[in-house]
Amino acid sequence: MFSITVRDHVMVAHSFQGEVFGPAQRLHGATFVVDATFRREELDADNIVVDIGLATEQLKDTLAVLNYRNLDELPEFDGINTSTEYLAKVIADRLAERISAGALGEGARGLSGLSVTLHESHVAWASYERAL
Repeated sequence: MFSITVRDHVMVAHSFQGEVFGPAQRLHGATFVVDATFRREELDADNIVVDIGLATEQLKDTLAVLNYRNLDELPEFDGINTSTEYLAKVIADRLAERISAGALGEGARGLSGLSVTLHESHVAWASYERAL
């Protein structure tokens, strides 16, 4: 299996519901370093997994709609705990939609999987992996 990973970051504000979240139930900010890893069984005709420039651009565009936003105010997250794990899935699914729409080029049609990792800090992170 071959893979490439591109990295960006996103800054959000949000709060959580539930005692398990302790003080994070209050509105707080979070800055996540975001890694998107694209996988395929065989390299394409150009001997690459996917165009790294397009992958970088699409990750940036995917994160832009969340960046500097209070997630509690966005209708798509109404009543949802936007945990690190949940946000990894949201970002992965949105990237998968872009891949399906051709935003990463025709070569990306051969991708078999995608994973997104959100790093909360240097000691904690969460990931979501999906098939394409």
